[in-house]
Parts: sequence; C-alpha cells; structure tokens
Amino acid sequence: MLDLNAKTEFDSLDYDTLYQTCRSCVRCGLADTRTQVVVGYGPVPCDLMIIGEGPGQQEDVEGRPFVGKAGQLLTKILESVNIDREKEVYISNVVKCRPPQNRTPFPSEIEACKPYLLRQIQIVKPKIILLLGAPSLKTVLEESLSISKVRGKWYRASVDYMTDELYIMPLFHPSYLLRNQDKSKGAPKWLTWQDIQEVKTALTFYRQDDKAD
Repeated sequence: MLDLNAKTEFDSLDYDTLYQTCRSCVRCGLADTRTQVVVGYGPVPCDLMIIGEGPGQQEDVEGRPFVGKAGQLLTKILESVNIDREKEVYISNVVKCRPPQNRTPFPSEIEACKPYLLRQIQIVKPKIILLLGAPSLKTVLEESLSISKVRGKWYRASVDYMTDELYIMPLFHPSYLLRNQDKSKGAPKWLTWQDIQEVKTALTFYRQDDKAD
C-alpha cells in the first residue's frame, strides 16, 4: 500500500496553495494537451473522499471532476444512500490532467501526480476513501488483483491525521457501469449498489462515534 503519511515537496502547503500549484503543473507531458488541470472538488476537510482515474473530455473543459455521464451516474449512486455529493464528498483523480482520447494514464504520469494526491489526502483528512477503477486501486493500494476481485472489500491504513484507521474500498468505475447496464443480482451495477450501502453504514458509524466524543 502507498505510504499515505509520506512527506512530499508540497508538505508545507495548505489546500489553496496546493490547488494553485497544481493548476500550473508541468511535471509530465499531459500539460501539453490539457485544457484545464482538474485538481479536485468538495469540502475540505471531508469524511468521504473519492479517487478516480483521470479527467475526461467534459471534466477537462469545466475543470471539475466527474461532471460527464460517469459523474452523473456517480451522483445517482451516492444519492441512493442519501449522500449529498456537494456537501459530503471530496472528489479527485489519480492524475489531474486528461490523458488524450481518455486513455489509461501512463505509469510515469501517475508518478508525476502522486505527490499531489498524497498531499490532498493529508489535507482533506478523509475517514473513508473510495477508489473508482483499476488505476486508483493500483496507485493507492498497490494491488495487483483486478477490481472485480477486490471491489467491496475494506482495506485499512494507519494515518497521522487521526487515531482511528482510514478505511478504503475499491468500487467499479461509473464508466464501467455505463457499459454494463445489467441490474440483475450479482451484476456490476447490483454489486455497486450493495457496496455503497455498506459505505453509508460505515460513514454513519464514524459520525455517531464523533458525536459521542
């Protein structure tokens, strides 16, 4: 698993400064083809963080993550368990610039962006992270298994910003669900709806625990 407590060159930056630094990034070749850097969006700090693969065409235009068809489906998935995307979720991606033709990010591009992602996690201070798709799974968990083998499984990590462990769950990417519309029991969509209910239960437990303290 990626060391989420690792120091980076951005260790001294607060969120606003990190955001602006990222917006002018030229650490890899994606800087040559992007329209905008899509850093992330949502409240900071935030109990729930979602990490996807990279911006698509619509995200590249608008400068916000998950605003296209996959993002609309993500919103519906969250709404199904009464999670308000605007108020309760911070969303980002493994790479902050759109790969041409929405191809999978190259390992060198992921490595170039990794310090930004690490610092984002440390600043956002999530209690739960959801990993959407294989690139985020491989980047954060350094997991070689396919997403179909590990989706819905909880991973845990010790983080410096809280005493409790951070909980991490891989999920199918919404774009994959758009290509697999079957809602029957055991299908990817059905499994995702089961997974998000478990996420909601864990989120509620964390919040009740906070109130008790």
